[in-house]
Amino acid sequence: MGQVRFSTVRDLFEAYPLARYDVGKASPDKLSLDFLQEAADAGNWHQAVSFCAYLLPRRVAVAWGCRSLRQMFDHFDGNEGRSLSFAETWVRQPDEQSRNKALAVGNANDPEQPATWLALAAGWSGGSVVPAEFAPVEAKPDQTARAVRAALLIGLCRLSRESRDRIMTACLEDGIQLARGEPRPLR
Repeated sequence: MGQVRFSTVRDLFEAYPLARYDVGKASPDKLSLDFLQEAADAGNWHQAVSFCAYLLPRRVAVAWGCRSLRQMFDHFDGNEGRSLSFAETWVRQPDEQSRNKALAVGNANDPEQPATWLALAAGWSGGSVVPAEFAPVEAKPDQTARAVRAALLIGLCRLSRESRDRIMTACLEDGIQLARGEPRPLR
């Protein structure tokens, strides 16, 4: 079993001050995994998704987002499938070329589609977030987490009421296992 990236809620909020707004009310001294598990058990999907997106390292968060989106929906057409494919390619091959391709696809596609945000999450994982012809602008440390969060919350809104709890429970169980460092292929 690996070590959790941020032991407590406070540790995470100190590393990512904007997470306080995305996650909402949280006891700062609570252990991170306990907080995440309690939010998931309570079906507080917005809070659990937000916290998990910040808790996981960037590459793992994007992988979790891609896997979660695939659990939410059976198929992806056109540009949405393309966005998801580029994000997954970056997860498997996290080099600068894959990151730049994911960023370009994310910037070109519909921001109302959850997979667009996963491509942006991969694109915002490091390096410059503007085209090469411009002076470099570094990604902010929280951009990947915020994009993964956006993707999954858009997806959550599109789930049927009948399937929402089952699917989100499975997604959060996967995220918790990843946060624990349990061996899971990132695909």
